[in-house]
Amino acid sequence: MDLTQLEMFNAVAETGSITQAAAKVHRVPSNLTTRIRQLEADLGVDLFIRENQRLRLSPAGHNFLRYSQQILALVDEARMVVAGDEPQGLFSLGALESTAAVRIPATLARYNQRYPKIQFSLATGPSGNMLDGVLQGHLNAAFVDGPITHPGLEGMPVYQEEMMVVTPHGHPPVTRASEVNGSHIYAFRANCSYRRHFESWFHADRAMPDTIHEMESYHGMLACVIAGAGIALIPRSMLESMPGHQQVEAWPLSGNWRWLTTWLVWRRGAKMRQLEAFIELLTEQC
Repeated sequence: MDLTQLEMFNAVAETGSITQAAAKVHRVPSNLTTRIRQLEADLGVDLFIRENQRLRLSPAGHNFLRYSQQILALVDEARMVVAGDEPQGLFSLGALESTAAVRIPATLARYNQRYPKIQFSLATGPSGNMLDGVLQGHLNAAFVDGPITHPGLEGMPVYQEEMMVVTPHGHPPVTRASEVNGSHIYAFRANCSYRRHFESWFHADRAMPDTIHEMESYHGMLACVIAGAGIALIPRSMLESMPGHQQVEAWPLSGNWRWLTTWLVWRRGAKMRQLEAFIELLTEQC
């Protein structure tokens, strides 16, 4: 096994095609086919399932991909350390929409200014999507709702979010879920941790929402609440940043439901130099 084989393997895993992977790594397809077969023989397992001129990762291939990505990332980091250069290369960060909109803009601006050689990218989405992105190697790190228990991840708590029940203007105070039993609610998709938190709050009080309308943004949720169409759960920091928040009523969830902690997570053993630089800057501003 060598680094060239790992680069070829990663390219095939990403594209699902020998031809496309060969173009990506500037090799002829026959060379890739031979080197991938050699790698599989060396490991003693099939890394790909071959079907109809396409290749998809086998279970063993999925496991190997994570380590292959880590090895190549560490090699790149080692080269930078030996060269004595400032952090550089790719850094892909994921974040909850509320975190990206309210909590980290100033941090990201300073990060780009301090480390201009780092090619930074940001993706937003529900916690489930962000966790998958980190585990699959598409993201170097992500802000998600914690705590984190997955054995393949490590991380650190960063922000405390106060969770607010948002209702139409004039609605009486909400102190428990039974007071909004049967309400239409507006939330992200099912893999959103905030949505699961909201549903659990209902169930703990033996209450049930009516229809759960899936939205793509907090602004859409707030617009629906302003129109009197239902209720939503929005972090206070996000709610107070949005135009129109004065047109609704909002109350914090009671008791243990009130606060959620946002964590920054990354793959265990994969704290690259770009991520270390980001954590250092994040710690300065928290």
